[in-house]
Amino acid sequence: MDKKILTFQEGCQYIGYKPSYVYKLTMSGIIPFSKPNGKKIFFEREKLEAWMLSNATPGSNEREKQAATYISSH
Repeated sequence: MDKKILTFQEGCQYIGYKPSYVYKLTMSGIIPFSKPNGKKIFFEREKLEAWMLSNATPGSNEREKQAATYISSH
């Protein structure tokens, strides 16, 4: 998908959640969205991607590298 701005339905499909759950996320302020003129909900694709990747947990290889870096620097 090359579009920068997604409609509500496109955003739901892009992140793979049902519209009712996405609406809950928007109204709770959990997911970034725009609602010009208080009408339709739109999403910026880049902001959705950043939201989907937030709160990432490093894999075991990445944790081992971080531990080795920490140990060698102290």
